[in-house]
Parts: sequence; structure tokens; C-alpha cells
Amino acid sequence: MREQEQFLKVLDRDEAERRFRAAVDLTPRGIEHVALDAALDRVLAVDVVSPLDVPSFDRSNVDGFAVVAHDTFGASEEVPRCLRLGDEVIHTGIVPSSVIRGGEAVAIATGGMVPRGADAVIMIEHVDVRDATLQVRRAVTAGSGVAFAGTDITAGETVLRRGQILTSRDTGVLAAIGVADVDVWRKPVVAILSTGDEIIAPGEPMRPARVFDSNAQILADAVRELGGEPRRLGIVPDDEDAIRRKVREALEVADIVLLSGGTSKGAGDVSYRVVAELSDPGIVAHGVALKPGKPICLAATHGRPVVVLPGFPTSAIFTFHEFVAPVLSAMAGRGVEDRTVVEARLAVRVNSEIGRTEYLLVGLVDAGDTAGEPSLAAYPMGQGSGSVTSFSRADGFTTIGQHEEIVSAGATITVRLLGRGLRLADLVVIGSHCVGLDYLLGELEQQGVRAKFMAVGSLAGLEAAKRGECDVAGVHLLDVQSGLYNRPFLTEALDLVAGYGRLQGIVFRTGDPRFEGRTAADAIAGAVRDPDCVMVNRNQGSGTRALIDRLLAGARPAGYAVQPRNHNAVAAAVVQGRADWGMTLDTIARRAGLGFIPVQHEQYDFVIPKARVRRPGVAAFVARLRDPITRRALVELGMQP
Repeated sequence: MREQEQFLKVLDRDEAERRFRAAVDLTPRGIEHVALDAALDRVLAVDVVSPLDVPSFDRSNVDGFAVVAHDTFGASEEVPRCLRLGDEVIHTGIVPSSVIRGGEAVAIATGGMVPRGADAVIMIEHVDVRDATLQVRRAVTAGSGVAFAGTDITAGETVLRRGQILTSRDTGVLAAIGVADVDVWRKPVVAILSTGDEIIAPGEPMRPARVFDSNAQILADAVRELGGEPRRLGIVPDDEDAIRRKVREALEVADIVLLSGGTSKGAGDVSYRVVAELSDPGIVAHGVALKPGKPICLAATHGRPVVVLPGFPTSAIFTFHEFVAPVLSAMAGRGVEDRTVVEARLAVRVNSEIGRTEYLLVGLVDAGDTAGEPSLAAYPMGQGSGSVTSFSRADGFTTIGQHEEIVSAGATITVRLLGRGLRLADLVVIGSHCVGLDYLLGELEQQGVRAKFMAVGSLAGLEAAKRGECDVAGVHLLDVQSGLYNRPFLTEALDLVAGYGRLQGIVFRTGDPRFEGRTAADAIAGAVRDPDCVMVNRNQGSGTRALIDRLLAGARPAGYAVQPRNHNAVAAAVVQGRADWGMTLDTIARRAGLGFIPVQHEQYDFVIPKARVRRPGVAAFVARLRDPITRRALVELGMQP
């Protein structure tokens, strides 16, 4: 009989972990192409870029009538405005033939395509029909009742990023853009082998001195929770040859091998002896200063983890989560979440509709030191019922009571998380959208920096930085008086990190004589004079909108009220003929095959609150921005570092 041996050296937990991780390959296991039906809870291996706009056309949100909003101004119950009602009724799935001009309207169903010329849809409840006349009893503003094409997702937009765990909200986004299959990281295969003469499988008759194998079930389900694929190899008695055969079998099919039991150095414990035969490097720790879990044996061979967990269930699962779970998560590209309900401070005022309880989706960011107030700031993610990305990107929701019309900025709200917990981003970026920024955030995600981006425009991003609610604000604001970009807008509490140059200009469909071969000034002057020349604007508060308003000098040409939130949406509107011209970047114009008239070389920089400069996520962002490889990549994207 072999005498019981003693542990050669008991290591502290951190040293054991350091040795173990140094010996294993933590990279994801390779790309697997799966159907969308099988993508839930999988980890994206590549960025997902939308091939189309969502919605792909200007869509009616209500049953009613497509109108020109200006024609309804002044309408009331007592003095309705009268419009000529066209014969066409626009149903869903139909491309309308009507072109709406002043004083005209056509009937349209919810989900129907808004015809050219119309900029609003008035609800059927607010009108009366008398023969061929529509009596309007309530005024509407431009954009009312309409979801403009690309206002949710724009063609070419990165909707989901590499390393993201797909939830039901994310698969809804993929379905909304027509994706039928997706590239994900292959699930790490984890072989699970239970050892011991006393172990029997659940379902077998209990016999004296035997115990049911609970460890295999616990470990298999824990592996599934962490994104792995368990491969149960059964129960093996305390026989070195039998265990050796099973370990060899496991190493042929698995990325991680787990043995349960036989790790103590008693006379009947043989698993660690088999593992001791492995090399490159073999056992790196046998005995760790933990309670429970001291007997754990950590090994690796050719970068593949082989771990002998203690036989007692509590010790087995504790040591699994301490040492194996982080390795498995890294191989699967996953993270851990842990909260359900949190308090937050509302970042901006929210208007709600009296008489209805509203569930407001919010994104949560670290607001820093707020002197006793909640340390989280909540940004509304949109209040539209048709928005897919708002639901996908939100962290949670708050309930606004039916008797509340306004929730003030700074109010404390309770947020119920959409996932099983809240994992705050390592880097929060709020401000202007740019394809160069998209690239930077994607690269940071690859190196483990989880970023949250909210496209709210340069001015709103600057204000968020002043309030300390973001780490970085992307801005391109021109101070007309000095002729300088961005720096004149700084306060003592803000730093400026130089970004890169970009070229803004007018985009149009090639061959359009109203723009082809003209200067920017001539083209805009002609567009303003031509009532049939429709523009697409940008959202208020964006740097591009400020540039447009300076060029228009107070003019409000057709389409001025259409205000998508990013550069891609502008190009999409022109490509699809919903607009004839707009303002966007030269890189986006080239990608869309559009004509381009240069207007303004501008500087796109990054404002950083001084209180956040030393945060790891900010440091990683600045380092990546200044990296020579990044600068070359930005040049290839059309930027001007």
C-alpha cells in the first residue's frame, strides 16, 4: 500500500493563478458560422455591419394621412384646416405613386411608406373626411408620426461589435437587418471526468459507502453558463491505467480537461499521478492556500488546461470558479454580470404623456463623485416603439407613472436591468459620430476595453463632458470668431486630445446638373431657390448641423426638417432618392458612390474631463489613438491625422 504523501509546496492563490494563466492559451477557440436561431448567448467573432437602413423607407407610425406639416399649422377643433384628399390609399408593402404638394393629403396605414413631399402623418382620430376634403382638427410638426429611413439603423453602421454576447435583443437587431447566420467564437469544449471507487451515477441504486456523482452535473451546467460546451466522459474508478486512457481521450477532443477527485495525496488518490506525466509544462501548482479547495492540482499541456478539482462538491465548485471559470470565459470571449436593480440620476429632462405609464429605456454611465447622489447617470435610449437598437443597447428601464408629464434632469430614478446584472463600460464616449471613432472603439473592444458610445452630437457631448458623465466626447465645433476648432470651447476642467482631420461636403447623385461641376455656394443657392430640390439635414446640436445652418444663412429649403442622427443616414437618403442633397464626409460619399462637393476641412478631436484622464479606459483610448498602426488605418479610412 502506498503511504500518504504530503503536498510538496502550498502556493498562495495569486501565485498559483499567475503560473496557471501563464501556461495556458487564453485566446478564443476559432470562428464558427451558426444560424441566427442558434446564435442566442453566443459571442460575436466579427463586427456586424448593417447592409441596409432600418427602417428602409420613411415609415408611418400611425393610421392616418400623409401631409405637409406646414399645411396643418393653426388647425383646431373650432377652425379646422382643409386639405385635398387624394385617391390613393397607401397600404403596407406598397410603394406609393403619389407626390404630396401643398394643400394635399393621402390616406396611409401604419407601416406604410410615406410618399415623396409629405413630412408628417396625422392620426385618423384628429381629422374628419368630407367627400374629397380632409378636415384637420389638430396641427402636427414635421416628422410627427413618421420613422424616417435609417433613423434606427443606417446602412454601413456597426450595429453589434466583436466580443459581444448575443441576447434576445441583439438577435432581434440581426433579424431586423436581414441576417440569417452569424460568425461567433466556437464554444470551448470542456471534458469532465469523475473519478473514485465510491462514485455512482444518479439513477443507480444507492449502495453502502457510495455517493452520487453531483460534481459532474454542477460542473457541466457551470460550463454552459460560461459559454462552454461540456463533454461528460463518465465515471472512472481509482485505476491509473483507466484514468490515463480517459485523459488521453479527453485531450483529443477538448480544450479544457477537468477531473473531479483524486487530487489529494492519499493512498487512493491517483488522478494527480496521471496528470503529473504531462509535459509542456505539466503541473504548475498542486496545493493552494484556500479553504475550501487546498488540494487543487493545476496543470497544462501545450497550452491546454488540465485541472484536478477536489472531490468534495463545495471545494470543487469553489475552485472551479476561482481558477477555471476565468480561463473558460476568456476562451469563450465572455464577461460576468451581477446586478438587477440600481438607482441612477437622469442625465436629461424627459417628457412623458399624461395618462399612460411609460417604460423608458436608459443607458447607464459612471457619473463619478456626485456628493451623495447616485453614482450612475442614466441617458434615455429613445422612446420610439419601433426602435430595435434602443432596446438592444439599453442597460435597463425605468417606469414613469401615468400622472407624470416631466421627469427633470438630475432626478433620482430606479432602473431595472435588462440582463442578469450590470457591467459598466470601461470607456464611455458621448458626442459626434465618426467612422474613425467606430474603428477605434472596435480595436479597443478587441483588447478587452468595453466601450459604450452614445451619438448625441458635438454640443451635447461637450455638455456631458462638462458634467463629468463621459470619459471622452468626440467633437468638431468651429468657433466662427477665431476660426479654430474645438479648443475655444474648453473649460478649465477639460483637456483636448488631438484627433484627426476630415472633409465635409455636399453629397448628391452623380449626374445631377443642379450640383455637378458647381461650387458649394452656387449649389446651395440653386437648391434653396428650387422648391423641388429636397435636402436631408442633420440633428440639432451636431457639428454638421451648425455648418449647414451657417451655409444656409437662415434659409429653410425643402427637407430641412428631416434630421437623421449620423453621416451614413444622409448618404442613404440621397442614394435612395428620398433627398437630392445633404452634408456628410467625403469617405462616406465615396463608399456610397455619390457625387461630392468639398465644403469644409474640419478637425475632429476628443474632449476629456481632467478628472477622468487617468482612468484605464481613457489611457487605453489615448494610447490606441496615438499608435502608428492606428494612424495608418485612419488614413486608409480617409481621415487626415
